[in-house]
Amino acid sequence: MLYHLLFPLHTEFSALYVFRFITFRTIYATITALLLAFMLGPWVIERLSKLQLGQTIRKVGPESHFKKEGTPTMGGTLILVCIVVPTLLWADLTNAYIWITLLVTVGYGAVGFVDDYKKIKLKNSDGMSAKGKLIWQALIAGAAGFFLLAYTDYTSILALPFFKSVTPELGWLYLALIAVVVIGAGNAVNLTDGLDGLAIGPVIIASGTYLLLAYLAGNARLSEYLQISGVPGAGELSVMCGAMVGAGLGFLWFNAYPAQVFMGDVGSLSLGGALGIIAVIVKHELVLVIVGGLFVVEALSVIVQVTSFKLFGRRVFRMAPLHHHFELKGWPEPKIIVRFWIVSIILALVALSTLKLR
Repeated sequence: MLYHLLFPLHTEFSALYVFRFITFRTIYATITALLLAFMLGPWVIERLSKLQLGQTIRKVGPESHFKKEGTPTMGGTLILVCIVVPTLLWADLTNAYIWITLLVTVGYGAVGFVDDYKKIKLKNSDGMSAKGKLIWQALIAGAAGFFLLAYTDYTSILALPFFKSVTPELGWLYLALIAVVVIGAGNAVNLTDGLDGLAIGPVIIASGTYLLLAYLAGNARLSEYLQISGVPGAGELSVMCGAMVGAGLGFLWFNAYPAQVFMGDVGSLSLGGALGIIAVIVKHELVLVIVGGLFVVEALSVIVQVTSFKLFGRRVFRMAPLHHHFELKGWPEPKIIVRFWIVSIILALVALSTLKLR
């Protein structure tokens, strides 16, 4: 919005020419999101408390979590506002990729909102049925993928990390890949959100990584130099990634141990979905497995645990997802959180190294 209002005036006020630069708008989208989170955070927490929208704790979980019963949840609404508003303010709104990403982010947030509301209303930790959530996620991801392939110049070529000349053309099969990536990312972040600040830290790191990847993919010279798939217009997603970083940092201020508020599914699903569709658009969807390696491991720990118990009647971990396993081994919650953050930083650096290892 500000871009469209102020940049056309640069012919009269030369200083406004700075709005042309994605880097400038990304920085201020980040700052705007951060300040918005700081300003709205206390009010949102107060309102959630007054509405008695408190977290319901599973009785089969670690005993240390029982004291968190009643902590305000659905704080992801704050994250959503702090992503959407700065994006609308600072991004080029004629860019189709921005709207497709907002569709997934808000759509997944809506699914999470309904899930959280049902958990609170029914006073249990089940919420929506797994089948119902999956269907809605698939519909949203499928719609985003369809618009991406049918109404933009986006190609269905799959870019493989480490291989500069291997670029298979998938055609409409690419739609299935988009759905898998977006749904997988949304649910993986959701499963990771089990300790104070555990999920939002790696999300900030992943968002910062894709901020850089989006800028490189959208820059013709840099993408050619690095021999990565160039996606004209994808650089604009750096602005939204910046908003995600700022919103994440602002939310972490209130979500850090001991948390004043939880993000809930409305936050974790929307953030995961956003990362998934951004990874697809900038042609680094497979790199997301590395960048979001922590989310992948958390999701795999649940799959392994359930499969092992159903087939052999034995549990591989003391409890899944993986962070609960370390809790039951006696690791203090802050230690688990910080160590998982460190792992996320290492994985982000490894992912960025793929830019040159080709």
